[in-house]
Amino acid sequence: MPSREYAKLTNAFPLSATRLQPAGPVRTIAVTGGKGGVGKTNVSANLAVALAGMGKRTLLLDADLGLANIDVILGLQPKNTLADLVAGRCTLEEVIIEGPGGVLVVPAASGRRHMAELQPAEHVGLVNVFSELERDLDVMIIDTAAGITDSVLTFCQAAQDTVVVVCDEPASITDAYALIKVLSRERGVDRMQVVANMVRDPNEGRVLYEKLVRVCDKFLADVSLNYLGCVPQDDWLRLSVQRQQPVVKLYPASPAAQAIQEIARRTARWQAPTEPRGGVEFFLERILQQRGVAT
Repeated sequence: MPSREYAKLTNAFPLSATRLQPAGPVRTIAVTGGKGGVGKTNVSANLAVALAGMGKRTLLLDADLGLANIDVILGLQPKNTLADLVAGRCTLEEVIIEGPGGVLVVPAASGRRHMAELQPAEHVGLVNVFSELERDLDVMIIDTAAGITDSVLTFCQAAQDTVVVVCDEPASITDAYALIKVLSRERGVDRMQVVANMVRDPNEGRVLYEKLVRVCDKFLADVSLNYLGCVPQDDWLRLSVQRQQPVVKLYPASPAAQAIQEIARRTARWQAPTEPRGGVEFFLERILQQRGVAT
C-alpha cells in the first residue's frame, strides 16, 4: 500500500485539514546555481554541517532529484532515498539519516530519470511532505539542482532565503543571471544571497558579486542581491571531497572551512522567521499563495 506521504505527492491539493505544530519557526535556505560545476553541493553540505556544529538543529535536503550526490560527498550509505518515498516504499522519517556533526540528511537518488521528471504538482506534494515532519528544527538547507527547471524554481520559491552560488566564469555569471531573472519574473523571488565560490582572494569574490549586481541593476530593477561571502580555491577542500568528508569537520583550520564557517555565522545571525506556526509547513502555503490558490 502506498504511504500517506506518497498520497500527498500524487494529490497535492487540497490542503490537509490536520497540521502538526513544531516547537518553533524554521529558517529554510535553498542553495542553488545557474549551472553545474560551481560547487553548490559542497557549499550546501558544509554550510549545513557548520550550522549543526554551532548547535543549530539542521536538516539537509538533497533536492537534486535526478543527479543527487549529497550522500557521496558526506560519505553516507542511505538505506532509503526520496525515490523510495515517492514510490511508497517508506515514510519520510525512514529516509532521514544522521550525517557528520549530527546534521540530519534527506538523501535523494542518482540516475533515476523519473525523479528528475516529476510533475509540478508532485514537486508541490514533495514540499508538502516536509510540512508535517515530526522533528524540531532550526534550519533546513535545500541543495537544489542547477539551472531553471521546475524543481529548482519550486524549492527556491518555497524557501525563505535563496543562496545563489557563482564562480568567476562567463557561463556561471550568465547562467546565474538567467536563474535570478526567472526566479524574479516567474516566481516572485526578488531577494537573494550570493556566494562567490573558488575565488583566488576575497577581492575577486567581491568583484564577481559586483559584476552580477551591475547586470541585475540594469535589467532587473526589482531584484535585491546581498553578498553573503566567498569561498577560496583550496586543496584541502578538494582532498576532503576525495575522502568524502565535509571540509569543516576534516580540516577545520583550512581557508575553505574558515570561509564557510563565517558564512554559517552570518546566516545564523539572520532574523528569526516570524511565521506563527513555525515548522516548514509554510513551504506549501507560500507556493499556493504565489499561484493564487486559496489556503
